[in-house]
Amino acid sequence: MKLINIGFGNMVSAARLVAIVSPESAPIKRIIQDAKERGTLIDATYGRRTRAVLVMDSEHVILSSVQPETVANRMGDSQEDEADESE
Repeated sequence: MKLINIGFGNMVSAARLVAIVSPESAPIKRIIQDAKERGTLIDATYGRRTRAVLVMDSEHVILSSVQPETVANRMGDSQEDEADESE
């Protein structure tokens, strides 16, 4: 199982990640509100501004204070590391 650092030592499973999106649009704000009402919202921002919203295959929504590009790069870096280990 590959884990991706989403900031402050918090990790998520790369295999269960569906999308990494920016929180500014109205549809994403609705997704966040719906997850909060269902009890499936996980706030990993430590009180900082939300910069990335991670949608998981279990319908959990995770808020991160790390930029979406940074999370995506970390995901790509971990995939490269795994490929190097298999060689």
